[in-house]
Amino acid sequence: MADLALKVTGLSKSYGNKVVLDNLSFTAAMNDFSVICGKPGNGKSVLVRTIMGLEPVDAGQIIVRGQDVAKASAGERNIGYVPQSFALYPHYSVQENIEYPLVLAKATDATKKEAVERVAELLRIKDLLGKKPEQLSGGQKQRVAIARGLAKATDVYVLDDPLVGLDFKLRERLIDDLRKTQEELKVSFVYMTSDPLEALSLARTVMILAQGKIVQQDSLDVVYDTPNSVASMNSLGFPEANILPGELSGTTFTSILGSIKVKMDSASSNVVAGIRPEGFVIGSGSTSAQVGLMENLGSEFAVYFEVKDKNFVTVISRTDNESLAKLKSNTVSVSYKPEALVLFDATSGMRVGQGVSHV
Repeated sequence: MADLALKVTGLSKSYGNKVVLDNLSFTAAMNDFSVICGKPGNGKSVLVRTIMGLEPVDAGQIIVRGQDVAKASAGERNIGYVPQSFALYPHYSVQENIEYPLVLAKATDATKKEAVERVAELLRIKDLLGKKPEQLSGGQKQRVAIARGLAKATDVYVLDDPLVGLDFKLRERLIDDLRKTQEELKVSFVYMTSDPLEALSLARTVMILAQGKIVQQDSLDVVYDTPNSVASMNSLGFPEANILPGELSGTTFTSILGSIKVKMDSASSNVVAGIRPEGFVIGSGSTSAQVGLMENLGSEFAVYFEVKDKNFVTVISRTDNESLAKLKSNTVSVSYKPEALVLFDATSGMRVGQGVSHV
């Protein structure tokens, strides 16, 4: 069993009759980059506040390196915190902003000096230490905010969507910095986001948050390749997966895209299917599709198409000249790789089977 930095068990939080966290549990190992990914409104912000001790929990344990801190004050929890907002003090220098949490903790001058040198080196802001926030760019401010959160020497850090609102290039650079920083510190990062691209770029371990629960936790590859629920499939991946209604008869699934054989893991009489965008094949098969918008994503295009009034999206590499040439026509044939189709129970949303071959 991996050495755990953080273990959350049975965490529950309600506001009146509204349940926000519902018996939520997960673990975060030492020297791991864990990303909790979920759509807005699923309890991410409340989860952050309860872990950090900013709000009390109704039930559950928050165990940091073996000690339950669920009833401890925020200052007593040995957890580093990088908030979503820069929240830099304008009248303080960069160095003073980084030191501030340590000042509150009554750290020694030697400890503050060591911490500032350590995080300034990691985040490449040594030349900014004497400047005020008004003299910094947006990316520099975010580096300082991250450095301040990492100044506290501990085993686990919670990062609450710290890159939200930054432009693409800044986010790209900071994503690379965060990966390298975690690898160098060899601590546990628990990163909260609603952006699937950030999750795909950062995570070694992914946790899918939906309706106040962690519905799946595993390595990035496992969660992406074998989602255990509609929520898991929809929360991780860009563009979002296609959800396809259809009918199951024995081991045959039939939809507007045709019929295929499926392997059922558990019984279900009412199913829906999920197909990731990369599961489609343009210019193949007997299904006719109307081509709509083509969105340039850089190394690939997102291609939106319609089959019998149902909208779908696929992705095509910009170097796939054969497929791109076929899209010059408004109408193309389309099929999908059978193994790309995943079946879910329509009521519970849980995985029940997968496609195996065409009929």
